[in-house]
Amino acid sequence: MHCLPSLVFARQLLLATSATAAIFSASVSAAEIWVITDQAHPVAGDADRRILLDAPAQIEAELAAGLPPDPGRAAAVVQQRLKQGGTDLQRRLGTAYQGVADAWRLGITNIPAVVVDRSYVVYGETNVARAVARVEQYRRAQP
Repeated sequence: MHCLPSLVFARQLLLATSATAAIFSASVSAAEIWVITDQAHPVAGDADRRILLDAPAQIEAELAAGLPPDPGRAAAVVQQRLKQGGTDLQRRLGTAYQGVADAWRLGITNIPAVVVDRSYVVYGETNVARAVARVEQYRRAQP
C-alpha cells in the first residue's frame, strides 16, 4: 500500500453517485464516500456509508445490561433479549460486524477515516467535504 500525507491507497473503485459528483468538477469526482470512526470521534458531513467500529460493543452492552449474577439466569435473559429483538436486532448486529470487517479489509489503521472510492483514505479529518477535497486535489495533481 502506498502512503502519502494522510492519504492511503486502497484497492477498488465504486460506481458514481449523483450527490457526490455534483460537488466536484466533471473531470474528477468521488464515486462513494465512507466514514469509518467510533462514537468518540464524530465526523461531520454526508457520506454514503458510516461505519462505527464500536457499534458491535454497544449492541453487546445493551444485551448484557443488568444481567443477574447467576450464569444460567443471565444466559436465559440474553436469549430472551435476542428473541425479542427479532430481525431488527439481527440486522443491527449483522451491519455492525460487517462494517468492522469492511474496515479491516480496507486496512484502516486509524480513526476517523474518510474513504473515497475505496481507493483513498484521509485519516484524522473530521469534515467529509475537506477530506474529499484533499483527495480531489491529489487526483488532479496525479495525471
